[in-house]
Amino acid sequence: MKKTFVFTFIATLALCALQLSGAEAPKDAKEANKLAREGAEASKNQEWDKAIELLRKATDLDHKYADELSAVYQQRGYADATNQQFQDAINDYGEAIKLTPQDVRVYEQRAAVEMKLQDYDKALADYSEVIKLKPNEVRYLNYRAYIYELKKDLKNSMADTDKVLKVDPNNPEAKSRKSRLSASETANAPFTPIPAPSRRPSPTPHHKP
Repeated sequence: MKKTFVFTFIATLALCALQLSGAEAPKDAKEANKLAREGAEASKNQEWDKAIELLRKATDLDHKYADELSAVYQQRGYADATNQQFQDAINDYGEAIKLTPQDVRVYEQRAAVEMKLQDYDKALADYSEVIKLKPNEVRYLNYRAYIYELKKDLKNSMADTDKVLKVDPNNPEAKSRKSRLSASETANAPFTPIPAPSRRPSPTPHHKP
């Protein structure tokens, strides 16, 4: 009897918890939707800070709004870059990447800003992430090959250039780069002097008495 009572009590508590959870979920979803709508409206008005704050709250309640929050970070990042606030732009793109790490556009946008700052190592890292996601995309391979060329890394630049030409044999950018790289490799090849002919000692002349 006691065991039956305990079981019934636990089952009743579990049912109440499910009912409360079910009531809370629609409430959160409704609030998240309201916040997301307000955030979208603020974004249209280019009120970036307000839009980000609203969408962050919406995302905390319902993660499905993460894509929208990422998009606003990207929009603010683009506005920052246009105003030459490059570090702010990089920070915003970084926040967008945390939310949507599979979105190649964000890496590409951040890399473009890093190139303006001549931070080739970071731009190279971003394009490498993009290529992991899209390994046969000619445009990204060309970008990375170009950065390698700027860094004087002829070997890796040639490797990416060859990958491009394997996918697109007539790609003009890759063909032009391959010519430049080949010329540079030839010019930088170590000089091997031609060995001088060995001089054999002349025979000792015979003197007549």
